[in-house]
Amino acid sequence: MTTVTVMHRQPALWRQCHRTAGIGICRLHTSSSSASSKEHYKVLVLGGGTGGIAMSARMKRKLGAENVAVVETSEMHYYQPIWTLVGAGVKSAASSGRPTASVIPPGVKWVKSNVREIDPDTNTVRTDNGMEISYQYLIVALGLQLHYEKIKGLPEIDDWEEFKIGSNYSVLTVEKTWRALQNFKEGNAIFSFPNTPVKCAGAPQKIMYLTDAYLRKTGKRATANVMYNTSLPVLFGIKKYADALWEIVKNRDIQVNLRHNLVEVRANKQEAVFENLDNPGETEVFEYEMLHVTPPMGPNPVIKGSSLADEGGWLDVNKETLQHNKYPNVFGIGDCTNLPTAKTAAAVAAQSSILDRTISKVLKNEMPDTKYDGYTSCPLVTSYSKVILAEFDYSGQPLETFPIDQSKERWTMYHMKADVMPHLYWHGLLKGFWGGPGPIRKIMHLGMK
Repeated sequence: MTTVTVMHRQPALWRQCHRTAGIGICRLHTSSSSASSKEHYKVLVLGGGTGGIAMSARMKRKLGAENVAVVETSEMHYYQPIWTLVGAGVKSAASSGRPTASVIPPGVKWVKSNVREIDPDTNTVRTDNGMEISYQYLIVALGLQLHYEKIKGLPEIDDWEEFKIGSNYSVLTVEKTWRALQNFKEGNAIFSFPNTPVKCAGAPQKIMYLTDAYLRKTGKRATANVMYNTSLPVLFGIKKYADALWEIVKNRDIQVNLRHNLVEVRANKQEAVFENLDNPGETEVFEYEMLHVTPPMGPNPVIKGSSLADEGGWLDVNKETLQHNKYPNVFGIGDCTNLPTAKTAAAVAAQSSILDRTISKVLKNEMPDTKYDGYTSCPLVTSYSKVILAEFDYSGQPLETFPIDQSKERWTMYHMKADVMPHLYWHGLLKGFWGGPGPIRKIMHLGMK
């Protein structure tokens, strides 16, 4: 899930470089950082995030490494789901990242550049470093774009830590969430949810529950007002889990303000301005002692500016096969697509298995026969030891792996989130071996789900 973050102004915070010093990598794959040439690959993958790396691994096994290339500019690859726990002081930011060179499948060509233009009519991609790459099949995994700059006042803040602001959505700011939490004295701890599509829609409230738990543990909860200001009309999109979460917020005295969208931060006054989406033009100002920002998000501009996009700018794919609706040799996976399901790493895992099967059929000039049901998952961290494991499909109905009520908080699910899933990510999903819990679910439910 490659994420592009664009800021209109580039203060010191956003100019920091992210490299791992002192690590030597044996680059068994080939790479290209600059060129002015034409190249051709049977399969070209755009994006080196979760979906891109997983599909590169699968395509290498299917077609051979020499026939696959991946375009990705970032030197580091991050396991972003763990940032919830980084922001709460459980994990370190360093533990969430590995050099991109270590996750690209050996032998696969790594084009170290940004994608500048996609021309599906000529089967050509152009990159910022001057390369022109033609392809037989294209897999688009460019992720989405974070728009911190759309919140007035935020881009001008050079030192978020000074003004007690954090965000678990960027490696630049996730540790600032933890420092804001540690430095909390008394007042409002505010958590926002934007009025746009987002990736990992549960993350904005996960850090809220962890903040509540931390303040109780440190004896500060009595002087704190924990507040969730969300643009949504509901606490969570799936009723079964929303009902459980409402009980938690009531029992823990957490204030939930629905249909509130963050539009401005006045850092010098430690004020956050929210618009009331039910009353256009009406705003409300909240003082804060801690502010967690979930930025507005949108489609990748390269996709949005191409004929691959739907009206909203997202990659227009068939929701069952992940094949493009107009160009049959183009496929999509992950956050960049218009698939009507939650944008999560768990969704990417399930999609990778379906897309692998779809491409296998297309290579044989056959019709795809496996259908993606929209499976996605959100491990809702509700404390430092409990998780509600939400799993559901396109219809918004629970599609649970285990034969138990997953709407209940469980320490076993927390252990899976904190310890099992990172291992499965690095050694299963990115290697192209983990395609989601579908087979496990069938066994657990005796073939009935």
